[in-house]
Amino acid sequence: MKKNILISIFALLFAQSSIAAEDPFEHNRLYVGAEASKETYRAIYQLDSNNPEIIKKAFRNVNNLLEDPRLKGKVQVELVAYSGGSEVMMKSSGYEAVLRDLVSKGVIVVQCLNTLKEKKLEKSQFYDFIGFVPSANGELVIRGSEGWVIIKP
Repeated sequence: MKKNILISIFALLFAQSSIAAEDPFEHNRLYVGAEASKETYRAIYQLDSNNPEIIKKAFRNVNNLLEDPRLKGKVQVELVAYSGGSEVMMKSSGYEAVLRDLVSKGVIVVQCLNTLKEKKLEKSQFYDFIGFVPSANGELVIRGSEGWVIIKP
């Protein structure tokens, strides 16, 4: 008799948990995000716009990634500027403090040299802590083939 009661209780509990698990809204509500089980994650952000809203979004996206508790201490980030985004890296841009902050957090911040040639710009016009790559597209292709996630804000 006791055995039958225990079996009935377990069956009832199992049935209730199965019903709850089948409710997609409850399942969705309980979701807390993907688990970061790898040792390292890598993301490269491409910035090709001088639109202030896009620029702010790019900086916000990078900082949000760096602050994600699942990825803290596990993520490598690069920001590559080209085309209109090159203006952000220039001494006249007013973005020095934000860029320095990113570099101090370990973000690689680089500028495309092809854009300098196309726009007839000089390296001396850019903040002295900015790195340079031969081409932004080349950087994106290389990083992508190495498994980096490419993000365009």
